Amino acid sequence: MLDVLANRRLVNLLGFVACVLMLAFALFVEKVMHIEPCPLCMFQRVGVAALGLVFLVAAIHHPARLSRARIYSALIFLVALFPGYVSARHVYIQSLPPGSVPSCGATLDFMLEVFPLMEVVRKVLTGGGECAKIDWQFLGLSMPVWVLVAVIGLAAVGIYANARQQHRH
Repeated sequence: MLDVLANRRLVNLLGFVACVLMLAFALFVEKVMHIEPCPLCMFQRVGVAALGLVFLVAAIHHPARLSRARIYSALIFLVALFPGYVSARHVYIQSLPPGSVPSCGATLDFMLEVFPLMEVVRKVLTGGGECAKIDWQFLGLSMPVWVLVAVIGLAAVGIYANARQQHRH
């Protein structure tokens, strides 16, 4: 396992693949299982896609100098904050007792047509009834919990692999 972590390009490529697989699973749940994503789910997808893009660029660029590789550590950390925050917020909303969650709001498509982007972001992050509903679980954990675990894990591995000196054999 430590040999894999020593190969920065491989870690970044695997991080990208993990993000692609997460997005593919989300689409499978939506299109095949017919579970509609709530606005917070959509924001998590955007965050995971952005994280995957950083991993892909890091794998392609693969800087030889540690100082430049550490820039990717910082980027992975910064980009992972968004899906991490959104999924943590989603978990919080799902944990609220019934009756304490705001009622369902307008659809994300409608809000994007009517409101400025920052207002849409603010409204989505406050969450609504549609975000409190748990439609899918695995091992007793909802999808936002799994996204949070995955994002934290990917960020930790990506930061570690890109921040350490790569040994040449």
